[in-house]
Amino acid sequence: MQDQTVKSARTRILEAAAELFYREGIRAVGVDAVIAHSGVAKMSLYRNFAGKDELVAAFLEYRDEIYWTWWDKVVARHPGDPRAQIRAIFETVGKRTARPDYRGCPFINTAVEFPDPDHPGRVIALANKMELRNRLRGLADSAGAHDPAMLADQLLLLIEGTYVSGQTIGTEGVGQRAAAAAADILVAAAVNAAGEARGLEYS
Repeated sequence: MQDQTVKSARTRILEAAAELFYREGIRAVGVDAVIAHSGVAKMSLYRNFAGKDELVAAFLEYRDEIYWTWWDKVVARHPGDPRAQIRAIFETVGKRTARPDYRGCPFINTAVEFPDPDHPGRVIALANKMELRNRLRGLADSAGAHDPAMLADQLLLLIEGTYVSGQTIGTEGVGQRAAAAAADILVAAAVNAAGEARGLEYS
């Protein structure tokens, strides 16, 4: 029973932190605000988290899990079709970044707020982006790109730009064009692959 109570308090604290950190920014939100929003006693927070840095890391681990669960669901809609999987990812990202409540990518936001590469939050943010790059590389490879690393990096630049545009420009951002841009990049990659197979050079 005691374990269940601790688990419940941790969940409430984490959910409160996730909401406040994402909406208002990590540095702008103090521990007392998280405690008040979660409705738990102050000691409950410190029984579950050593301090704010540990809470920030837990928040990002929580968002990381949500992100990859979303990714796997989108990819699973198009089994065996990496091109369709890529398009679906960008269609979904485009819609998400056009929503009025969109506040940007939490991993990019954290990296901006905490420039120290050793900060636990930044470490998790970097790990998320490296995993994103790796997954895009896997899709590019499965799609038959001649240079999967190049295609993956082009798609990474596009997805990161879409995230930032949604935050800075809002609902008038370029998110609705993300899927079309990804499709153009895929076509170009296919053309280059075909051309190089014929011994042609493309700049």
